[in-house]
Amino acid sequence: MSDSPCDNLTFDQALGELEQAVRDLEDGQLSLEEALGRYERGIGLLRHCYAQLRQAEQKVLLLTGVDGEGQPVTQPFEPAPAGPDVAKADGKRRRKKDDEEGPVIPF
Repeated sequence: MSDSPCDNLTFDQALGELEQAVRDLEDGQLSLEEALGRYERGIGLLRHCYAQLRQAEQKVLLLTGVDGEGQPVTQPFEPAPAGPDVAKADGKRRRKKDDEEGPVIPF
């Protein structure tokens, strides 16, 4: 990806270009060849943005306090998993037993 035209774009520039590509594709006024080209460019921009976000995450440190000399004490930031895959990460969901569900209220 070092020869990619995305490499010299900032995150904001790449995101802006990606948003414009999405609007152009949603508009439906492009020829098939133009739409395919915009889609491919969009995929490259998306990968570029994700790579920049990963790099930024690696630079983030948690401030855990200060030492005796008043200097900040930090540790590397490790993001928690997010999204729908979190619930699936430790296998199937545990099913409640009948006695754990609580009282049944008739209607």
